[in-house]
Amino acid sequence: MNVAKLAHPAEEVAPRLLGAVLTHETSDGTVSITITETEAYSGTADPASHAYRGRTPRNAAMFGPAGRLYVYRSHGLHWCANVVTGTDGIASAVLLRAGRVVAGEDLARKRRGAEVAGPRLARGPGNLCRALGITAEHDGTELLTGASVTLSEGEPVPAELVRVGPRVGVSRAHDWQHRFYLAGDPTVSAYRLSPRAKPPAGA
Repeated sequence: MNVAKLAHPAEEVAPRLLGAVLTHETSDGTVSITITETEAYSGTADPASHAYRGRTPRNAAMFGPAGRLYVYRSHGLHWCANVVTGTDGIASAVLLRAGRVVAGEDLARKRRGAEVAGPRLARGPGNLCRALGITAEHDGTELLTGASVTLSEGEPVPAELVRVGPRVGVSRAHDWQHRFYLAGDPTVSAYRLSPRAKPPAGA
């Protein structure tokens, strides 16, 4: 993986990240996850984006440069990881929604729970971060320079397996077709519409 592949709008990069591998090395061991589901979020033109109202200390990593990790807390409960994309200074990132554990399953299971089935270990953005051991301390990490968290190329994904749909659980711009996932993959999270989502004007 190189920065040139990430230096494009989030909605272009999101499907390209399917099949890529995110790895986190710790003193406890290493976990690697093949990405199976993503969502694209832009900047001030995207009402569902954290950057919609501009730059803040919380979302600073989202403004680049491409190839960094943007980590945030969701609902005060779960850490969520995003790959920063686009042009430095313009907010753009891809949320990693789900993946398949391809290395370090024992450690991922220790973090997630012994009773959790294999396909569920990294299903959903919060579970993905928990399986990998990613927290706020990794916000801003350079993914392409050999840090403890790295993003690498995986096996190419056949285009016919890629599906596109609306983003999960957001109340604004929920109908934007910015979610990308692998058809039939058991690790992909279930779609749900936010109860706060409003129908399009005139609907």
